[in-house]
Amino acid sequence: MVANLGFFALLLALGCALYAAVMAPLGAYRHRPAWLASAHQAALLTWPLVTLASLLLITLLVTNQFQVEYVYLVTSRAMPTYLKVTALWGGQAGSLLFWSWLMATFTGAALLRKWDRDRALMPVAIVVMMVTLGFFIGLVVFFENPFARLWTLPATATQDASTIISFLQPAGALALIPPDGNGLNPLLRHPGMIIHPPMLYTGFVSFVVPYAFAMAALVTRRTDDEWIRTTRRWTLVGWLFLSLGLILGGRWAYDVLGWGGYWGWDPVENAAFMPWLTATAFLHSVMIQEKRGMLKKWNMVLIILTYSLVIFGTFLTRSGVLSSVHAFAQSAIGPAFFIFIGLTFVASLLLLFRAWDHLGSDHHLDSLLSRESAFLLNNLLFMCIAATVFWGTVFPMLSELITNQTITVGPPWYNRVIGPQFAALVLLMGIAPMVAWRQASARQLGRLLWWPFAAALLVVVGLVIAGMRSWGALLGFGITAFVTLTTLLEFVRGTLARMKTTGENPLTALITLIARNRRRYGGYTIHLAVIIMTIGIIGSHFFQVETQGQLKPGEQLSLGRYVITYDGLAEFLTPDDRQVARATVSVYRDGVYVGQLHPRRDFYLASGEPMTIPGVRSTIEDDVYVLLVSWEPVAASGASFKIYVNPLINWIWSGGFLFILGTLIAAWPDASELRRRVTTTVAAAPGRAFSGD
Repeated sequence: MVANLGFFALLLALGCALYAAVMAPLGAYRHRPAWLASAHQAALLTWPLVTLASLLLITLLVTNQFQVEYVYLVTSRAMPTYLKVTALWGGQAGSLLFWSWLMATFTGAALLRKWDRDRALMPVAIVVMMVTLGFFIGLVVFFENPFARLWTLPATATQDASTIISFLQPAGALALIPPDGNGLNPLLRHPGMIIHPPMLYTGFVSFVVPYAFAMAALVTRRTDDEWIRTTRRWTLVGWLFLSLGLILGGRWAYDVLGWGGYWGWDPVENAAFMPWLTATAFLHSVMIQEKRGMLKKWNMVLIILTYSLVIFGTFLTRSGVLSSVHAFAQSAIGPAFFIFIGLTFVASLLLLFRAWDHLGSDHHLDSLLSRESAFLLNNLLFMCIAATVFWGTVFPMLSELITNQTITVGPPWYNRVIGPQFAALVLLMGIAPMVAWRQASARQLGRLLWWPFAAALLVVVGLVIAGMRSWGALLGFGITAFVTLTTLLEFVRGTLARMKTTGENPLTALITLIARNRRRYGGYTIHLAVIIMTIGIIGSHFFQVETQGQLKPGEQLSLGRYVITYDGLAEFLTPDDRQVARATVSVYRDGVYVGQLHPRRDFYLASGEPMTIPGVRSTIEDDVYVLLVSWEPVAASGASFKIYVNPLINWIWSGGFLFILGTLIAAWPDASELRRRVTTTVAAAPGRAFSGD
């Protein structure tokens, strides 16, 4: 009964989405406000219906209803309740339902706003959002039904049952209720997987809202930047969650995959990284449109690419076309995804070409030495990196299609090609804020940059004197020092100017400066966070060391300043049905005992899958990362260990916290923006909102 109710809720949600997608443009075209209002209400109704379906599936997961196929595949009786809840996104069907729920949530939140200023945009925006939502609900209903039950067919039964809707009993089939389930994939039982997929999916669905309003602006031929201002926070929210999803995914890989790293240029990692790159370019580029009325066509291209890459990334994860530790199994939804991506991309381009002549710039580029030029170069670098990642990701598919052999490109290729581009991007991040709008003076710019450059050069000289010989690391640390100083200089200059004009003390002046210019100084805070994370990337990439060896109890392995002593190993069975082998090792730094680590291997008896858990000692300076590779069943026998020392790696995770703070500052409206909103709303034509309230 619960499974049937969940399936019917999805059918109703699909019907509401399709109804809204049809009635919204019809109502606008025929000037029927009642039709528009009904489309609006139908779009809002999708949220409670998809929410009901999601809650019912969670109920099935928590109550061990193993007659439902999805419950059987991703849960077991030994799993704790919180893991059963997170199993909602632990498999193909459930994750698509969760994606649909997030999409319905964001759509509902967007449609609940008062849209007096943008009533003309709403019909098209509803169509775009409902078509996207309807597509994903359709995938759940027709391809990946999480409410499908397990049946066993007797030998005398016909095999035509596959044509019957999956939640119904096939003719001649008998209900199958297994005593227990397979359990969740061990790799997904890490605490990071509780929040990593929701963060990533939220980032994905958030970008549908600005894309929908961009398409509405193209259809209505709105040439102003109001659609950008209206959806800026949706873009920032999507960008923040996508950023957090990438950071948390790196942390999960570091803790679970057991290879001593956090980013391996995996195809699914790349699938989430590409829309982040285009969205970051978009966030920078729209500032030029808002400030100078330029790059209107380019901004449309960027938001179309971001939306298309969001759908493309979801396709790569769920179609099974690429091999990845993050991807789901081979699925029949691949062709449907491919068709949807093609249709939406072509339709977006047609709308763009149709409105091309109406998207002319209000101003032209005055000088190559200007902030506009710096932002253009910023966009060019982001797009070059995105193109590089895209080529490396799809190359295995193309090679298999053309040569019938799969040829992959690995991390060394990505690092060689993308590393210099990122270095240039970070360097530009320090120069661009110093450049004036329209036209800058080379002499004045030189005066602003010479002492940060000199100080960065001193940092490099100091590192050489200290013994550093890697030219890549020296260049990287030199650039980060330069950008740190130029970014801090912006805070100092603004604070001193405010102290001079208001007489405030330094702390009050700084806080007030940020509060009154949240978007600008929130962006600078994000830049500082990126610098901190860059320092961690440079340190862990250039100076990671590793060793491996087999030890008997009391024997040691040395690596740099560290010595690891093998103390012993214990094997035991846990209440949640895991066979655990846990080693104990003592860690010494420069001959001084600093603690014990417990690397282990967990073997999940229900699913028959192993999982390696490293023992990690973390400091701000480095991580000691110990893996238990193999061991002998007799306690006195030897065990093999692999050891990494990862310098500065915790700077990556620390920078993530500052990243969140900077984005929240930038997203919070300042006083001038609130005044603009009030003025625009008052100036708008009187009348009720689109929703009919």
